Amino acid sequence: MKTLSGIIGDFSGKVYRVVRFVSENVDSAAYRTMASRMRGETLFLSSPCFFLPGLGYHENPRHEKDSPNNGNKKMSKYILSYTFILCTVCSFQFTSAELTVRKNDETGQWLISENGKPVVQYNYETVPLPEGFLEKLTDGQIYAVARSNYIHPLFDLDGEPITMDWAVDHAHHRGIYWAWPEVGYKGELGDLHALQNVFARPAGNIKATKENDKVKLVAESVWKWKDTESIVHETTTIVVHPLDKTGRKIDLEFRFKGLADEVTLARRGTDAYGGLNIRMQPHVEQVIGASKNDSASQPAWVFASWKSPKSEGRTEFTVFEKADNPDYPGQLIQFPEINWFQPTFPKANTRYLLKKEETLTLRYRLWIHTDGFDDTARENAWKSFQNEKL
Repeated sequence: MKTLSGIIGDFSGKVYRVVRFVSENVDSAAYRTMASRMRGETLFLSSPCFFLPGLGYHENPRHEKDSPNNGNKKMSKYILSYTFILCTVCSFQFTSAELTVRKNDETGQWLISENGKPVVQYNYETVPLPEGFLEKLTDGQIYAVARSNYIHPLFDLDGEPITMDWAVDHAHHRGIYWAWPEVGYKGELGDLHALQNVFARPAGNIKATKENDKVKLVAESVWKWKDTESIVHETTTIVVHPLDKTGRKIDLEFRFKGLADEVTLARRGTDAYGGLNIRMQPHVEQVIGASKNDSASQPAWVFASWKSPKSEGRTEFTVFEKADNPDYPGQLIQFPEINWFQPTFPKANTRYLLKKEETLTLRYRLWIHTDGFDDTARENAWKSFQNEKL
């Protein structure tokens, strides 16, 4: 009887022969160039769903009808066979060290895992209302709106979800989401936070790459005013670090480019909530807090901690900002009764003007850990973040 490694080896050999056959019979450089690099290296193919275990993945937003090889029947025949073989047996796009990233072809969402445990899911495509959700609502039904471009679930180190989506008390709360309750345009106000008048929609361009031992997702979205006019182009970057002795680090970068004149961003009433919003699951013995520093030259953070559900001790979820973020540091706004907190942007009593063709960049780090619950450890982690590039 063959061993598991023998079976995998046989399969890898067969896959390699298929791809080599394709590369030798298809007049397309995109499929030929990587055939000799199949084993253990990144594979990029100009197709929406080609992937191999242990290899890189790049999603091309072009449709098949746009391909210059669309009329090549020989290519179509073998590429379709190749796609069927690989898509049938492979459930992820690549492995980087122990991290894996997988796109769910049915939902369009992206899940990053490590050693079989989920780490974080990025919901790029639109997430519809759950069946029967409206009947459970205690909040207004106008806020029960399909949404996209947010993180949920975020998981703790035991693989238990930290965040919450589709809360019956605030239907628009959605895991970790970067949104403002007062988006001004043409003398009107939209509410990206509560999904009214302005919405972040997927632009059809997202890619996953591996860089050393980290996994990076880069996704483009467009803010649509009343779901028609494009007013902001957004590029979201999510970098997941492998688990180490200090815990889990996830870096976020948001680039907002103005596509129209006079777009403004503000907190609710200009002095309440708005910015990087976090809605959590209910947690036992939950505490929400922040650093005492409010100077632009000092370390600052916000955090939540709770009793770990699966292991002894506590879990802490800390959020750092880059010190070069505009209006650093943000203010802690919290609603502990609904497990919600955030660092704000912009500063109170202002409206940030996002001019046409100009870009606003905001960077954050999420740190999930089960040790280092003191200001010295947090300050050291903050300094480490400031010294690292995305």
